[in-house]
Formats: sequence, C-alpha cells, structure tokens
Amino acid sequence: MKRLIGLGLVVAGLLYPFAVYFGMAHFAPWQFGLLLAGLWLARVLSEPRRPGGHWIALLAISFCVLLMLLDNPTLLRWYPVLINACLLGLFGLSLKFGPPMVERLARLREPQLPEAAIHYTRQVTQVWCLFFLTNGLIACALTLWAPLSWWTLYNGLIAYGLMGLLFTAEWLIRQRVRGRS
Repeated sequence: MKRLIGLGLVVAGLLYPFAVYFGMAHFAPWQFGLLLAGLWLARVLSEPRRPGGHWIALLAISFCVLLMLLDNPTLLRWYPVLINACLLGLFGLSLKFGPPMVERLARLREPQLPEAAIHYTRQVTQVWCLFFLTNGLIACALTLWAPLSWWTLYNGLIAYGLMGLLFTAEWLIRQRVRGRS
C-alpha cells in the first residue's frame, strides 16, 4: 500500500501541471487541493514515524488546505515552487547536519563508502541544491509573469527533462570517476 501511495504522489506530481492546464475549466481549485491533500495525508499515515520525517508532507498538506479554503486558481501554480523549496531545504539541511542526501542514497547500495566517494556525494548534493534553487526560481518567475501555457510547458516537461539531464550527466561523471579509482 505504501508503494501505491508513493506512486500516486509521483504520478500526481508528474501530471500536475497538465492537470492544472486542462482541468481548470472543469474543476475548482479546492478540488485539486482536496485530491493532493488526500494523497499527502495517505503518505503520512502509511509511513513510519521518524523525527522530522513528515515536514514536507505537512507543508504540502498546509498548502492544500490553503488552496481549499481560498479556492484561488492562481495558488495552483505555486505548488511546483513549494516542492522545489522543500527539496532544496531537505538537501540543503542534509549538507549542514549530515550526512548529505546523496551520500544517504549511495549508502543504500554501498554501505561502506570510501572517503573520496563521501566527498563526491557532498558535491553532488550541492549540485542538486543549485538545481532545486534555480528550478524553483524559474517556476516562481513563470507563476508570477508568464502565461499558463509557458508555466505548464516548463513545469510539466522542461523541468523534468533538465532533471533527467542532470541525473544522466551525474551518472556519466560517476562512471568516469570510478574508472580512475
């Protein structure tokens, strides 16, 4: 069930910009908020309690409640900004309080990382922080000043393409770095 809920959030996140673009003519903003809040709440209830583990979900649920109360279509466009800010916070705080997020993920596959890999994962975490900051600022600018079609194109397609490009570039660099070791 936990994986199904996680998959639901991923699919909702991927389709969100298109749902906003095509759905605003048929659904009220409070309905988007209700659906998103339900997915985030299901995630919170299905995951084990960890200190600080639910803060992104609680922020997202708070946003959804605000969306439901205000029923304002403009608020729909702020969701990608919120998610990028949360991911920036998550990755950035991991740099300060450690271990860095990418190191945590790397240790899932390889629990005993060499010192060079630990340094590398810190740098990759910094790159992801820069990505989330830049992506969030672009999403914010598009929310404030661009037509809905541009916002949808960027948040629904270009941002994911850039993310995929960053994943691919990092994977290629990692293979090259490992080859030198």
